[in-house]
Amino acid sequence: MFDRSRRNLAYWFAASMGGILLLFAGVGYGLIVQAQLRNFDDQLYRRSRAVSGLQPAIPGVMQTIPNDLTYVRWYNRDRQRIKYIGSPGATYLVGTPGYETIEGLRQLTLPVQRQNQIVGYLQVAVPLTPLQQSLEQVRFFLLIGVPTAIALIGITGWILGGVAMQPSRRAYAQLQRFTADASHELRAPIAAVLSNAQVGLMPPEDLQEQHDRLEKIVEIAKSMSALVTNLLWLARHEELDRTKFQTVDLVQLIRGLDYPNDRAFTLSLPDHPVQIEADPELIRQAIFNLLSNAFKYTPDEGTVRLELLTKQTAIVRVIDTGMGIPAEDLPHIFDRFYRVDTARSKQTGGFGLGLAIVQQIVQAHQGQLTVTSQPGSGSTFQIELPLKAPRNKG
Repeated sequence: MFDRSRRNLAYWFAASMGGILLLFAGVGYGLIVQAQLRNFDDQLYRRSRAVSGLQPAIPGVMQTIPNDLTYVRWYNRDRQRIKYIGSPGATYLVGTPGYETIEGLRQLTLPVQRQNQIVGYLQVAVPLTPLQQSLEQVRFFLLIGVPTAIALIGITGWILGGVAMQPSRRAYAQLQRFTADASHELRAPIAAVLSNAQVGLMPPEDLQEQHDRLEKIVEIAKSMSALVTNLLWLARHEELDRTKFQTVDLVQLIRGLDYPNDRAFTLSLPDHPVQIEADPELIRQAIFNLLSNAFKYTPDEGTVRLELLTKQTAIVRVIDTGMGIPAEDLPHIFDRFYRVDTARSKQTGGFGLGLAIVQQIVQAHQGQLTVTSQPGSGSTFQIELPLKAPRNKG
């Protein structure tokens, strides 16, 4: 599919740019022809002006002719030929003065004036060979250059098409991966809901068993509802309205989070307020998602630490001693629907949206989200957010 689209993009790019190139080549060639012909005519005119001062004394044929002229003819004021060099031509001048192209020659008929009166006409012709040779070189260049340029345009279109389609390829790959994962993950809970519901419709033999089945249905429904909620959140919060941000004290916000009591957890906060301009609910969700991941992938005997410190920015760090993340997966963990290990995801749950949500929240607050990790030793996630600008006094 992508190769066909890339080929079509390259084809249409080459066709459109090639058409424009041909148009410009045609217009350019026409302008070159006009410019060279104008220059050729100017030279012919200067030669004619030099010759026009040689008024012949007697009629007849002159024995010498300038090397660059094919013929020269003099006519009197009555348009009767009185003298010529080279081809005699007609004995009577027909037509109006000016330039003409006749059988490979460029001819100029020029009125000769004395004291603002026409005393005769001069007709001069030169071969068009130099002009034709020059235009032949231009045509040869265009004949070689234009197809070569169109071929290069096609190659460039193919390369640019590949580059332009990389985001689509990645998005399509993510979508395929998510579709496969979601269909696999949802098949089991949907089957569980269906089977428990079917059993629940039967006459109950054990009320506790029926109650347990209903609780399981509720638990599965909550899990699927969380997935839908996360997907809707990602779709609706591409951009945030910064005019609705408010001053948030990160110290108070972090203290207000709920923390588990079933494992070693430490909290390190400064003894002074750390204020930022933000949406408090979104910042709370971002920190909660990082903590949830840390608890999820850290064994019971491991530790999780949450730190808040300030430098030029407010820095929130979530440090765990869990299983860590392989180096090849680190560039992708913030991508939507990306999961490092399918087997691990089956044990811990989730659809790979939590870190994507954190990334989107942090970027919407003009912050930065980074991670360092060592497989087997744990991971450190760090959020950097700009501090609230101090108010100017006075």
